[in-house]
Amino acid sequence: MRFIKAIFATVVLLALVGCTPQERYVTVEGYMLGTTFRVVAKTRLQTSEIYKKVMHIDSVAKSSMSIFNTNSIISRVNDNITDTLDIHLLRNIAVAARMNTLSDGAYDITVKPLTDAYGFAKKGKIEHPNIDSLLCFVGFDKFRVDGNKVVKSDSRVQFDLNSLAKGYTVDLVADYLASTGCCNYIVEIGGEIRAAGVNAKGIDWRIGVDTPYEGNQSPGESCQTIITLSNKALATSGNYRRYYTDIEGNKVVHTINPKNGKSVVSSLLSATVITKRCVEADAMATMFMAMGADRAIELAQSLFQIEGVEVYFILAKGEEYEIFSTLELEK
Repeated sequence: MRFIKAIFATVVLLALVGCTPQERYVTVEGYMLGTTFRVVAKTRLQTSEIYKKVMHIDSVAKSSMSIFNTNSIISRVNDNITDTLDIHLLRNIAVAARMNTLSDGAYDITVKPLTDAYGFAKKGKIEHPNIDSLLCFVGFDKFRVDGNKVVKSDSRVQFDLNSLAKGYTVDLVADYLASTGCCNYIVEIGGEIRAAGVNAKGIDWRIGVDTPYEGNQSPGESCQTIITLSNKALATSGNYRRYYTDIEGNKVVHTINPKNGKSVVSSLLSATVITKRCVEADAMATMFMAMGADRAIELAQSLFQIEGVEVYFILAKGEEYEIFSTLELEK
């Protein structure tokens, strides 16, 4: 009888083991934040479960940070309907404040009146915007955060978090995967990336950095270099896709100098940043582009020495490209 019971227990155990999902690499793709996303992870989770969670995160992010959603919290703050910030806005403003300090004001999330005027934050643009009048309510000194409230010195102060919202959302998705016990994954939203562990081949994840020539509108079509990534995040910012030529023939790019209100055109064509979290990588990439080549390189060298931040800059040098990268990345 004991022998029969032992056999029965073994059969039940094997049946239970057989019903337990095994870890395998799955791919989940779709659209979020107005762009594409891709998740590859070694997990026991079903793809439908991951997709459902990603869509929930997408909804939360849009409801909080999207300037294109008129009912989002940030839009209501911009329209002075509310002064109350949620946890996501508080976190992002804190990151933005640090970047503003690091860049001596070159990075600023209050540039929305300027990006609106140039046509980068909404439809339509002003051919000859009155920059001086707009600069009167642009700057980190034009507001403060008191608890979970934002206090503006001028009701016309407006915020644009597009320079770090994607990176922040990448972190939300990556943190979710990590919370399920997933150790090997890559999360990509519109080119902003965070990766952990290894890919299905057992090696670090490989990321292509696009060649920054005008007209390169297809990510991945032409790569300047390949970067391996594990347990870090990566973001790239450049001025070779989002730009237009005004009626005078001047190139107008989406990176705006918050101090003089002008479009930033410099020899720095593309800035790729590698940090632990994607929100910082995303914000820093924009920050470096706003600073211009010389100041960006100087700050990048300092951040590498102090914090281990890695960068890969592509600069214009005549008809050729010049590369600046940190020593660890060079290796």
